[in-house]
Order: sequence, then structure tokens, then C-alpha cells
Amino acid sequence: MINIQKQILIVLEKSRLKSVKFNTLLKKSGLGKNDSGYLRSILGELISGGKIIKSGKFYSLAGAGNVLKGEIALNASGKFSIKYDSSEGVGFLDFRTKKPGEFILGDKVDFIISKKDKKTEAIIVKVLNKDALFVTGRFEKGKTFAYVVPDSRVIKKDVYISAVNFNRAEEGDKVVCEILNAEDYSLYSAEPEGKIIEVLGEAGNIDVELKSILRKYGFTKEFPPEINKEADKFGNYDFSFDKDERLDIRNLVCFTIDPEDAKDYDDSVSVEINNEGNYILGVHIADVSHFVTPNTAIDAEALKRGTSVYLLNNVASMIPETLSNNICSLKPGVDRFTFSVFITLTNKYTLKSYEIKKSVINSKRRFTYDEVEDIIKSKKGDYSSEILLLHKITRNLLNQRMKKGSIDFDSPEVKLIFDEEGKIKDIKIKERLESMRLVEELMLLANKCVTVFVKELSKSKKMDLPFIFRVHDLPDKDKLSDLSEYIRQFGYRLHIDEKQSIVTLLENVKDKPEGYIINNLLIRSMAKAVYTPKNIGHYGLGFPDYTHFTSPIRRYPDLVVHRLLKHYLDFANFQNSTLSHYKKLLPDMCKQCSVQEQNALYAERESIKIKQVEFITRFIGKEFTAIIAGIMRFGMYVEIMDYMIEGMVRFRDIEDDYYEYDEKQHCAVGIRRGKIFRAGEKVTVKLVRTDLENRKIDFILAKTKILKK
Repeated sequence: MINIQKQILIVLEKSRLKSVKFNTLLKKSGLGKNDSGYLRSILGELISGGKIIKSGKFYSLAGAGNVLKGEIALNASGKFSIKYDSSEGVGFLDFRTKKPGEFILGDKVDFIISKKDKKTEAIIVKVLNKDALFVTGRFEKGKTFAYVVPDSRVIKKDVYISAVNFNRAEEGDKVVCEILNAEDYSLYSAEPEGKIIEVLGEAGNIDVELKSILRKYGFTKEFPPEINKEADKFGNYDFSFDKDERLDIRNLVCFTIDPEDAKDYDDSVSVEINNEGNYILGVHIADVSHFVTPNTAIDAEALKRGTSVYLLNNVASMIPETLSNNICSLKPGVDRFTFSVFITLTNKYTLKSYEIKKSVINSKRRFTYDEVEDIIKSKKGDYSSEILLLHKITRNLLNQRMKKGSIDFDSPEVKLIFDEEGKIKDIKIKERLESMRLVEELMLLANKCVTVFVKELSKSKKMDLPFIFRVHDLPDKDKLSDLSEYIRQFGYRLHIDEKQSIVTLLENVKDKPEGYIINNLLIRSMAKAVYTPKNIGHYGLGFPDYTHFTSPIRRYPDLVVHRLLKHYLDFANFQNSTLSHYKKLLPDMCKQCSVQEQNALYAERESIKIKQVEFITRFIGKEFTAIIAGIMRFGMYVEIMDYMIEGMVRFRDIEDDYYEYDEKQHCAVGIRRGKIFRAGEKVTVKLVRTDLENRKIDFILAKTKILKK
């Protein structure tokens, strides 16, 4: 037995950090197939003794220098990776997992490095949640103990709850549970144990499930009392204070343009023509940094949240509503402190100059997108001359941007329509209005000018000034290569090294049956945009310099950009201590904000899915025309295009044949009859099951014949 143990350790030692499968160990240890049970018992003893570790089907030495520590993070391409300290500095590794959703950003992990076929990747051994780990789930009660069935796949096993930790939870409640043994919890061994810290209500109830989503991703609508108290001090703020330090443009005609249900107004816009015939665009952004200052409770909470989260008709704000919906919000007819970017364009719509000023404005009107759209179409209404001029200018700016290689992903979004009681009444596809593009182009231009200002200041002062950039890395070439192969069946070509080829492809597939699928596949091949103090440019927009400056009420990076601008506009009083402070602060701050942005996105998507499940449940038994959105080994994702509702058709439920997934051809093939299903094809499906708590929708094929495109 001892010799076999030694032989196993020798095999693993010679693997040079490679993980080794069971069958390889069986062979290299000199054992035969009949000795499998014996080898498993030996491996079990070595694991128990802490000499080796097991990760799925792989075994590896548990010695020093083999097991590394890292955390789940976004790499420069916005891809989930393991960030760790290597001999060459901070490194990132792809990690192997069968379930992409089983980890969340920020998870601390133990991992080993695996090298196979010239590819180096990480295999996660253990999750090390040194901080408190909270999960939401359903409470299932027994006589003397209970379990929480987690909503998230971070915790693979049900969480054991002893009777003393029930906290009045009852069978079927949706609860928030703290993992008591979070630091020691292993993905493959330890049993998670927890205590109930909050009872949200009955699982399956719509309002309870929405509240659960916020908790699941670490957000809450409520603020601690001390933070509300701090914010309430600004309730009757005297805006006459500090006006001498600001450009007084309260007489300037400016107005806000926002969604109908918006309550916080970040930005106001203006336009004038000077004596030379040039256009003077004004983008005036709420100066949140005047009220939310460093080293305060409000600021600490704002950084923790990182962003506001919009769940249907509810908002979990980044800062208390006293500030977000009142004192900072650019309401019409009241004085408000702002940062103004004045941008001078020639009559050919080229940038001539820009100027950034601390200012005070008095917005003249609060417009909705629909109201501005009506003015653009009818050419009449309040401030129609300004709006029509802005429309003309921004249409030209958009055309110039697209000619320079900006990528315009036309991704449709759903609009949920509620009745007076807040129940889902209908689902429609949002129309991308000209008024929305108008605002978007102005914000893009302001963000770009602010970044160029800091870049030019750095150059003139010969200093590396700290700043937060919004960057978008090059797309994943492997994914683009796979996409290039896939779209050939539709007669398209994609040159993966040419950005213009992507732009051309999007133009060619627009309004085509397969266009929706190809558009989505292109988006998935793109890197995620992230915040970072290191500028690499923005691939999608085609901007070498870009930041987020225009939404400080709802995005923490914008708030920090405002603080930095105040320092840089008053550069004569800029101190080296401030420089070193922000250089040290920004990397972790950017990481936190990128993580929270993704968490907010997941929460918002999940909240929409809940309402989609609620809405479509009334149609069980009804048939729909759907498009095949994706194919997996176990079935096909189909999407009802009228509602953008996605569900699953499982191969086991298709009765005319046995289907298998052909990975190379990206299709499902019937084994006996050879029938083929491809992504992008239309099918008729029947709704058979919905599961609100698990956000699932199941269809079957009503007809196995593929509809003509």
C-alpha cells in the first residue's frame, strides 16, 4: 500500500503542475483495470491526509507552489478569468468549469495550473470566501433542522440550517442565508452550513422574487439610517452658496430628455450658433461630487453599490433618493450645480474646440423621448428650433462615427407594460427612437472630450495623471473564427482581422431572418467593456480615448471622473499627494465598479425574465412561431420573437427521432431520419410548462417540419 502511495506521488510530482486523470494514474502506477476500486481507496487516503487534491476527474499534488490563490475577475477582454499574482506581475488564466454560472466575480479561490495541448488553464480546487457569503434560496423545513435550496449555483449543495438558526422562517419561504463555514467551504467536499438572516416572503411570489434578485446580486433598495441621515442634511440646500466659483448659465436654454418613467435627471443639453456660424453644443451634467465627497458614509455605500439597478418599475439607487431624485437631479425651473462641456463644431460638424466648466443651470423643460420624437417628426412644439438643430447635428455626428468604424449592434430590447396594480399586461419590442440617438451622440461626444482633455493635460504637464477609462478590447479571435465558419452556410464571409468586415456583415444581415442570430453571436464574440486606469481605447466605438462622465447619479466611475476633473481644472493647486492617492486607489475601484456593473446587468435581466415567465404562463397550451436561438447537447433554445421570450425545447421531448448536437456544424441532427435543425430557423412550438421560481419556460415542437424562412 505504501509503495503504491509513493508511486502515485511520484507520478504527480513528475507531472510538472499538470493535473492527472484517474485512468492515467491507474496505468502509470502499474495497476490493472481490475484494481480500480483499490486505487480509489488509496487516493481517498491521500486526499484525507492532505497530500493530494481532487478537482472533478483530476488529481494533483497539494504541495507548496502547486496550489495557487486567486480570485474570479474580468480580464482585459471582459472575460471571466482567475486573477493571480505571478512572477511577472498580475496574471489572468482561463479556468475550466462545466457550469459557467457556478462562480461569481470576486470569489476567492484555490486553483492549480493545467497545461495540455499548448494551452494553459486553471482548475479550481476550492472557493475561499473569507468575507461573509450570502445566498438566497427556498427554505425547506424538517422537524429538527432545515435546508436552504440556493438560487445561485455558486453553492452546489443545499445549505444545512440548525433549528437555532431558523429565524422564524417557514416552509416555502424565500430567505437570505449567511454561510457560516464560508472560509472552509469546498466545492467538492464540505457541507455548507448557514443561518437565516432575512425572510423575504413566500417563494414564487412576484414581489418576493424581485426582492430576492436584488439580494442575490448583493443589492438593496434600502439605505442604513446613518446614510439617510447624512443625505437628509442636503434636503433644503441653498444653491446660492458657491455660485461665485461657477459659471452662471441659468438663463441658457437647456432641457433634459429622458424615459417617461425616469426620476433622476443626470444630463441637460443646449445648442447655440455663434457669430462665426459654428455650433456650440452644451452638455450639462449633475455635479454629484459637490454633495457626495470622499471619506463619507454616503460615498462608501456608493462605491460598494457601484451603480444603480433598475428592476422593472423599481430602482435600487446608488445614492439616497434625497440626492438622486431631488438635490442632484436636473429638475426644470430650479437651480442646480453642474459640470458643463461646451463643444464647438464647424458647420461641417467637425470638432473645433471644447471647454469644461463648473456651472450652475436652471433647466427650462423636462422632455420625454416620445415628446422629442413627436417634435422631430412634426417639426413643431416647445423649443422645436433647438431640438431640430440638435437632431440635424447629431445625425451628422452619427454618420461620421459610423464611417470611422464604429460598430452599431442593433440589439432589440423589451418594453414591459403594466396595469394599474403593477401586474404585467403586455410585452412589446422597444423602438429605437431618433430622440434616443440624439441624446446618445451628445453623451458620447462629451465623454470623448473629457478624456481628451485629461490626455492632453497629461502630455503638457509631462505627467501620468490618474484617470478612469472606459475601455473595450479586441474581440476573441477564436470566437470570430467559429462565427466565420458558421455564417458560410448563409452565404456570408467574415475576415476576422478586419473590423470593417464586421460592420459590413451587420449591414448585410439587417432585416434578414438569420440577422438576429448572427447579431447575437457577434455580440458574444466581443470583449466586455470595463473600467480601468490603463487606456487601451474603445474597440466598439472606435475611440482611442473614452470615459464615462455623463451619469454620476447612477454610476460611481462618473462620480470619480468629476472629482478628478475638479483637481485638473485647478491644476495650479494640484498636489502630488492627490496624484499618488488616486493612483493607488483607482485599480481596485475600477475592478469593483466593473464587477458591480455586471451584477446589475444580471439582476436586470433576471427581473425581466421573471415578468416574461409570469406573462407567458397564461398561454400554456398555445402555439407560437419561434426562432431557434441556440443549440446545446440536450436541446434547443427557442425565442418567441414577438415578446423576445426564450425557452427550451429538449431533444427528449421530440418524438419523431433521436437528436444529437453536431458541434462542428452548429446544428441538431436526427440519427435515423437525418432531419436537421439550425440556429436561425423558424419552428412552431407549444408552451407546456413554466416555473417562475427557477425562471424556466419549456416548449415542445408543435410541428417537426421546419418553417420556410
